Amino acid sequence: MTLLFETPSRSIPITKQMVWDAYRKVKSNKGSAGVDEETLIDFDADLSKNLYKLWNRLSSGSYFPQPVKAVEIPLSTTTECSK
Repeated sequence: MTLLFETPSRSIPITKQMVWDAYRKVKSNKGSAGVDEETLIDFDADLSKNLYKLWNRLSSGSYFPQPVKAVEIPLSTTTECSK
């Protein structure tokens, strides 16, 4: 029996360069602290160790990201419709 949403699993090697590029992108966007409240300043304090630990967990398949922070977006009482 074939499942409706079954997709083949493919392993993509995570390189150190991929992790470094992702870090630079977050840094350039001035990324905010996550649910663990660790800021980029805190992360940068021991950058090589933190990037290595992240790469090691990603490449071994043992990385499980924490949930993202919830941000409430207030709904306006009136909605505008474009014609």
